[in-house]
Amino acid sequence: MLVLIQSSTSNKKEAKKIAKILLKKKLAACVQISKINSLYTWQNSLNEEKEFLLSIKSTRKKINKIFKLIKKIHSYDLPEFVVFKIDKSSKKYKKWLLSLC
Repeated sequence: MLVLIQSSTSNKKEAKKIAKILLKKKLAACVQISKINSLYTWQNSLNEEKEFLLSIKSTRKKINKIFKLIKKIHSYDLPEFVVFKIDKSSKKYKKWLLSLC
């Protein structure tokens, strides 16, 4: 099964570092990085920050390894880690993704 995993970082350098490690270790086939504005509550305080969102395309069997890697190298105390199941994709895209991770 294909999955889309989201995680965010405070800066582009960290986002690129995580993306490159995931790709080199063949844990992901593709990682997109987008600049976002996040509003959230942390330690009873409302925060608004510019962040970078990683959209990680991978497979279900790689989820735990990706989670451990992000937890290990991420600068946040509590990094975002959200997994979405991909219900449908083109056959060619699925084949490409599965060939890379």
